[in-house]
Amino acid sequence: MNPSRITLLSLTLAAGLSLSGCSTFRSYNNEMSAATASVGSGRVDLALMRLEENNKGDDKELLYFMEKGQLLQLKNDLPESTTAWLGGDEKIRIWENEYKTDPDKMLGDFASYLLNDNSRRYEGQDYEKVMLSTLLAVNHAAQGRLDDARVEIKKTHEREALIAEMRSKQIEKVEAEAQSRDVKTQYKDLKGYPVETLDDPEVTGLKNSYQSAVSHYLAGFVYEALGEPSLAAPGYRKAIELRPNVKILEDALAQVDNRRKSIKPNETDVLFLVGVGNAPAKQSMNIPLPFRWNGQWNATSISFPLIRPDSALVLPGSLQLSGVGNVPLSSITSIDAMSRRALKDDMPGIILRSTIRAVAKGAATKEINDRAGAVAGLIATIASVASERADERMWRSLPSQLAIGRAILPQGKYTLTIATPTGPQSSELVIGGKHAIIPLRTSGGALFLTQPNVPAPVAMAAAEAAEAPAAAPAANTGKNTKKKKK
Repeated sequence: MNPSRITLLSLTLAAGLSLSGCSTFRSYNNEMSAATASVGSGRVDLALMRLEENNKGDDKELLYFMEKGQLLQLKNDLPESTTAWLGGDEKIRIWENEYKTDPDKMLGDFASYLLNDNSRRYEGQDYEKVMLSTLLAVNHAAQGRLDDARVEIKKTHEREALIAEMRSKQIEKVEAEAQSRDVKTQYKDLKGYPVETLDDPEVTGLKNSYQSAVSHYLAGFVYEALGEPSLAAPGYRKAIELRPNVKILEDALAQVDNRRKSIKPNETDVLFLVGVGNAPAKQSMNIPLPFRWNGQWNATSISFPLIRPDSALVLPGSLQLSGVGNVPLSSITSIDAMSRRALKDDMPGIILRSTIRAVAKGAATKEINDRAGAVAGLIATIASVASERADERMWRSLPSQLAIGRAILPQGKYTLTIATPTGPQSSELVIGGKHAIIPLRTSGGALFLTQPNVPAPVAMAAAEAAEAPAAAPAANTGKNTKKKKK
């Protein structure tokens, strides 16, 4: 087929999809903004309903499983949350196997993306893939299934290694393709693009977009709970490497050999995993992109992604537990920064594909204008603009920030209180067992706390205490507070 006819066919297809309202061109940002707003007002069921309304087909995409699993975790429905996340994990596993079988195929042909990046299969951002296995480990651990958590931790490490390999090959391919086409792929050359969103110290300070301190700290905690301090130590070391000079991380490593021995029979080593706010949104931003065709410079409007962080964010410095006092919190992972680092790494490929698309559309529009007249050329131009939208897809129900707190606490029932943008919120929980992971999340004015599984005797004692008349504060409150600060 003649190259001009190929570009003409591509433009025609773009117009058809645009005018038909194909899901390729739906605004994922608009869909999930409504869902996250429902979460912020405490209406998770409404958010789930919105998610199902926007994903009615039988062939669910990766993001559906990611979002559903997160929303179900907020509902404290850990079994169903785990099922949803395992569905997403299976899609990632298929993608990983495809890459192992045929790396060149997975890296893709830039010339094949003549519509927009929304036409590509969504395979997840690097940090999303790793965060999925991390959160699966959290779900398993919260339900007392430490061996299953170990499996997900191992998968996290394998996934990080595979991503590193693919990233390296991807960079090489983009650079070679750009050089062969004489295309500049630096986002700093895009006039009008807010480069400061990708170049601030929080982003440039990250080693990459997929390794996080929270994932590796969790690995250390799980291995400690399994009685394997020699495996826990590397997790804590990696967390310190990724997030240096954070006391809670350094303390975990320093105490790894002796902490388990210091826990009394009626005490629990508790890890609070605190998610704050909502992951940022990705929006389209139209920027004129110059390109060279037939020896002449032309310009067309291309839509590039821009990340907007959650503006309604309160980072609590501690949480309060009745009868104990404050448990300090340390923010150790920013999903906001990781998402911007992922975009920063992806921008050369996005610019390259956009340039190829601009040349193809420009050629097709001129051919239509020459062959069919100015009116047809105008229609083609309108169709070209209508089909241009940046890929807004990303895992929106994740928190913006992840913080951790850790304390050795007496087993029993507590009231937990934490700050939110609308004021303090409280919830009840029961702590028991030798180790416990307690995920909680603040979004807007809502608090969502996951009650972990606890041994039956502890749960029964907590229930009996709840039915008994209110008692005076325990005499050893000061002792517990002192132990917490240790």
